[in-house]
Amino acid sequence: MHGLAGVVRAYAWGSPDRIPEFVGRAATAATTAELWFGAHPSAPSPLRSDDSDDPDDSDDSRGKPARGDLRSHIAADPHRILGSDVTARFGTELPYLLKLIAPESPLSLQVHPNLAQARDGHRRAGLPGGPQDYVDANHKPELVYALSTFEAVSGFRAPRRAAEMFAGLSSPLAREIVRMLRHLPPRDGARLAFRMVLTEFSAADVGQVVADCADRLARGSSPSQRSDATVVRLGEHFPGDPGVVAALLLNPVTLKPGEVMFVPAGSVHAYLGGLGLEIMANSDNVLRAGLTGKNVDLEEMLAIVDYTAAPPIRLAAEEFGPHVRTYYAPVDDFELSVIDVTGEPVSVPGKGPRILLAIEGAAQVHAGGRCRRLERGEAVFLAADDGPVTVAGAGGRASVVQADVP
Repeated sequence: MHGLAGVVRAYAWGSPDRIPEFVGRAATAATTAELWFGAHPSAPSPLRSDDSDDPDDSDDSRGKPARGDLRSHIAADPHRILGSDVTARFGTELPYLLKLIAPESPLSLQVHPNLAQARDGHRRAGLPGGPQDYVDANHKPELVYALSTFEAVSGFRAPRRAAEMFAGLSSPLAREIVRMLRHLPPRDGARLAFRMVLTEFSAADVGQVVADCADRLARGSSPSQRSDATVVRLGEHFPGDPGVVAALLLNPVTLKPGEVMFVPAGSVHAYLGGLGLEIMANSDNVLRAGLTGKNVDLEEMLAIVDYTAAPPIRLAAEEFGPHVRTYYAPVDDFELSVIDVTGEPVSVPGKGPRILLAIEGAAQVHAGGRCRRLERGEAVFLAADDGPVTVAGAGGRASVVQADVP
């Protein structure tokens, strides 16, 4: 059992205080967009140096020096630490990455590749003139668990509903999009409309759409107040960016605390605000279409988009008694369990390798004859051979999430 330190990712869209307050640290002038717990080569989690066998040990490990990182720890004995089943399926890499994420302003309009696309893109990235954004050869399906109200847009709307969003806008391009969405086969209409928005809308066209959406909001004639409000908000953050208009083609999503959404590879999405927990395949492949100062590779992005219209994928939990609920994503790389406890130890299903992260209160984690206390925002890594795991509250109610491999 090893304590893990999260690795801060200070992207421009992050919040200065949401993650620091969550993990019990003072806010700083810099933003904390994400806190990574995992073994991705770009930011492997340091191991804490204060592991203890004492069940009553309540020493606060924040800020103590690390002793190596999770990636090098796994590399030293991957078959024992990951287990024979995981190494047979995934090799010597931890298959998942766990994150806290705190967008203060909207993230980029983005999509992630499937496994075949990632392998091909990463191969081409090494060639002259190849794409820049395939930083590894893995896919990146992801699941987000809301810790606060969490806003997003995700996946294409039904074409007729999307057409309603563009109907009445003053841009001639909007009228052409309405025609496409109403008269072409659904996937073709979504594909051509999305491309038109991103390639043919000028900054002036974008500004006019934002003004039209603000106007119909003010008049109470909006076909979707949430979507029009999103367009106005995006227009304030990214004036003239065609990604602002693309939001009208996508489903608006509001997750309440404890609700879960799965984003498969190929699904266009953007997170807009809130505090959440993400678990994903162990990848950092992101193809962007706009709403960002980072690299935009539009043709590469458009080539991997899934244009199927579908509502956001909200996952229901499978409950294991009154204390444990597990969210099974339709991928082999990860699953997420939430364990709610008071004083009594609760057996946690799973087989490892696993990361446990406290999200409420303080908890005691017992495994492999050892015990570790976790305060909110603290994490521990358990190897496959650490055996059965139990979690108990340490002086009151506590909640812990567990990342595991199915």
